[in-house]
This record gives sequence, structure tokens and C-alpha cells, in this order.
Amino acid sequence: MKKEVFKLGELYCGPGGLACGALRAKSDDGNLGLVHAWANDYDKDTCATYTKNICPDNPESVHCGDVRELNIPALGEIDAFAYGFPCNSFSNVGEHQGLSNEKFGQLYWYGIEVLRHYKPKWFMAENVSGIRSAGSNDFKIILDDMRDSGYKLTAHLYKAEDYGVPQTRHRVIIVGIRDDLDVEFKVPSPAPYKKCDISARTALSGITPDMPNTEKRALSDTVVARLSYIKPGQNVWQAEASGNLPDELRIKTRTKISQIYRKLDPDKPSYTITASGGGGTFGYHWTDRELTNRERARIQTFPDNYEFVGKYASVRKQIGMAVPCKLSEVVTTAILNSFAGIEYESIEANLNE
Repeated sequence: MKKEVFKLGELYCGPGGLACGALRAKSDDGNLGLVHAWANDYDKDTCATYTKNICPDNPESVHCGDVRELNIPALGEIDAFAYGFPCNSFSNVGEHQGLSNEKFGQLYWYGIEVLRHYKPKWFMAENVSGIRSAGSNDFKIILDDMRDSGYKLTAHLYKAEDYGVPQTRHRVIIVGIRDDLDVEFKVPSPAPYKKCDISARTALSGITPDMPNTEKRALSDTVVARLSYIKPGQNVWQAEASGNLPDELRIKTRTKISQIYRKLDPDKPSYTITASGGGGTFGYHWTDRELTNRERARIQTFPDNYEFVGKYASVRKQIGMAVPCKLSEVVTTAILNSFAGIEYESIEANLNE
């Protein structure tokens, strides 16, 4: 088979987790791969991070701005398309408004416009697991629009920790292959990754101060004291239930989110790294401190030389919104093997309408 490179376009590209993994992927025979073509996101720091790491020699290819004002027909021809459309309306943390949320819920449609205009050979769309239950039939509407654009779909709820990612992160990924192509995509099996060491201890080992984004955020004496009563793997509510947490260190809120002041268990994968949330939801090391952004990036499987642009809070948000690079690479490799006609170990897709 002759070599072929798919030109990749992205909407809602984030800091580049999906692109980082996808651009590393190759078919098993080495003949198929990807190159960056163009990308879009609305946040300046996020776009700067993407440009710095994905396409430093082609900054004009990253279109920073509101997708609703993006001139889609002017972006340029592509063979592959990826978009992790905003999850604000579908997340299980929040109001779960789905497509009824005019600001965020309808943003998936701009990806449909890309599919209908450029007709790429394949696409990959990613969202939170809550998309399946948002609204009465939102997920079906989205899948129907993708099919009506000319694609056969494989939708699956991927558990990142099953694919060698040191994090319990569950995400819906929809792979679409253009209808006229004699290519069948199958969900890659997690079996090859069963022996991977995905413990937080291993994931966070070997980080050195000369790496980018390693600064530590100072915590108040109260927070440090509170963390000292929380055992590795537990949160503030479990410490409170044990009866050992002093009254002055208790949290006075009715919203008992499991992430609040939750420490990593060094012998297990990290819990989900998130982009949003109030105080106490930022991720905590088992040694009574907040995680550094480099540690968050490690958990999201970004390379150590991947430098995030912006102030501490901006970088933390960028990392939390990203697709784990390794998960993207696994799925993209399966897509490329499908186009190359290479058999690979697979499982049945687990999402039906």
C-alpha cells in the first residue's frame, strides 16, 4: 500500500490533546499518518498552547475566535476531522441542559457544517459520558445529523484507564467513516494495555523542576491542615464521616461533589482531572498539596516537553478540558489500520441509540 497522509482539521481543538495523540499515530505498516491542516478554539491561551506545540511553523492555521463567526468554507480542504464539541451542556456536573442550552448545546452543529462542506474521509468526535442522557433524545439527534451528513458511525464509551491512561476518565468517542468508502472501523480492544502500570505514583515519578509548568501553588494554612486529615484516595466528606476532622476544618456546603479535597491514591490511577469547579476541586497529591500543572499534564499523558501558555489557572483549565493524548493515539491508530486494511484486536461498540 502506498503512503498516505490525512490532512486534519479541528474545531474546539483545546490545547491539543487530541491532535498530539492523533499526529503521533501511524498505521501498523507505517504507511498512513496525519498532518495538521487547521484548527479553531475561542480562548487565546488555549490557541497559543496549541500553536506552540502542534504547529509552531504555521501559526496562521490556528483560528482563534468564536466558532459562530468562523468562515468554515475558507478554512481549506481536509481528509480527516476531529472535534471535541463543548461539553458544558452534557456534563453530569451541572444543569445537564443538553441541546436546550442555546449557548453551548448547539455548538456540535458547526462540526456538521464542516462534514457537509469538506466531506472528509473520516472524523472523530468526543464528548463527556453525560451526553447519552442529556435531554430526551439529544444523543440520537446528534448521531442522526452525523449520519445524514454521509457517514457510518461507531459510537463507544471509552474508559481511558483501560487503554493505559493513568486516570479514570470516561468519554464518548464517535468515529465516522464516509459512506462511499469500503472501510470498517472497529473499537480497539483494551486487552493489549492490561499490564500497563497506570498508578498515580508511576505517572508522577521523575518530574524535574526544569520541565515546563512545574510551579506549585501555595495553599492556605487552613487547606493544608484540612488535607492532613484526609487519607490518600479519600475526599473531605470521607474525612468528616470518620469523625476525625475538626469542626473548624469542615466544609460548609450542601454540594457534596466527590472531587472536593480528594487526594490521589498513589497505587491507583488518578480520578478525572477537570477543567472547571470551585475551590477544592483542583486535584490533590497524597502529600498534602495541590497537584502541579505538569502533574496534571502527566495524568493526561501529555509529553514532558509540551508547554502550556498562560497563567496557572488558565493552564489548569486547559489541561482539564483536554482529551488524553494516549487515548487519542489509540483510537486514531485503529482508524488508520482500518483504512490500511490491517486487522487489529477489537471489541463490540457499547453505545446504541
